[in-house]
Amino acid sequence: MTNRIARSAAALALTLAVAGTAGAQATQTVTFAVNAVNQIAVTGSPSLTITTAVAGSAPTSVSDATTAKWSVTTNQTGAKVTASIDLDMPAGLTLSANLVAPSVGTSAGAKALSSTEVDVVTGMTKVVGSNLGITYSLDATTAAGVVGTSTRTVTYTVTGGT
Repeated sequence: MTNRIARSAAALALTLAVAGTAGAQATQTVTFAVNAVNQIAVTGSPSLTITTAVAGSAPTSVSDATTAKWSVTTNQTGAKVTASIDLDMPAGLTLSANLVAPSVGTSAGAKALSSTEVDVVTGMTKVVGSNLGITYSLDATTAAGVVGTSTRTVTYTVTGGT
């Protein structure tokens, strides 16, 4: 009988041991990161043509704020937008751009564009801005003479930040 009790006790201990391991656990380490995100896009087809002047004054400047829009996403602090054109403007002509800043950022106002980058929006911090306005302006002096239809490609770049 003692042998039977000992075997029953051993069987019960084995059953309890197996039941206790049914809740086994495992762990895993997950590595993650968020890289710097700086995205910019532009839409629209602005067109500027100077056609008039007041006698005794330079040709009348023109602006287009109707079609050009820009959008931005940055997850950095202190990011900025720079602008440049592919070729400098002919003598006597100035092309300027003025970008509306997103909710966290500061517009630099109307900036003359050249092949050298210029800051147009600064101080952007972890912000998303969509369909923000761009105003392009064309100014001419009489020294520009008559200039046939031409184009310039404006490049906007999001840079900086931490």
